Amino acid sequence: MIQTRTPDGCTTIQSGLLFDSQGNPIETGYTDFGYNYQAHLYVGDYGYPGWKLVMKWNDAWLSNTDCDGDFKLDRHLGYATYRDSGAWVTNHWTGTYIDGDGNECHWTYFSKIIATPLDAYVDNGNWVNADGTVIGPVIWGQFAIIQQVENDPCNGVNGLQYNSPDHAGLGNW
Repeated sequence: MIQTRTPDGCTTIQSGLLFDSQGNPIETGYTDFGYNYQAHLYVGDYGYPGWKLVMKWNDAWLSNTDCDGDFKLDRHLGYATYRDSGAWVTNHWTGTYIDGDGNECHWTYFSKIIATPLDAYVDNGNWVNADGTVIGPVIWGQFAIIQQVENDPCNGVNGLQYNSPDHAGLGNW
């Protein structure tokens, strides 16, 4: 039997009653655009030919259920905004380009992004915890980058580029 409601009464993707932002029914598995909402995963093209992106996120970022009855997947459920919701997303890009000398260059980029705590504040382009510890650079307003790893041998970039002084784990925010 397919479960169409969670124990707390939320509507699941399997119900066939949930829709994306364009009004298309959401189904399990991958969409034509590379989203797998049930698995909290996106795998697809990004930007230029040959550039790929893999995104992973938790329920607070984008749930795979509807608990507020709007027939859409919930975002920051129970919170007015993403702040303090515990939301996170990871992005892993890969690609190839030709440098100025005609060399084929392979690059990778990985980042962890979190929704910031309510008591955090912005100072000089960074989110900072109430105790004064830097969380990470501001991105998309309510979010901070807590870790960034980049490898691009053609540009001399290799390894960890940023690690939050607070902590780079996705939990306990």
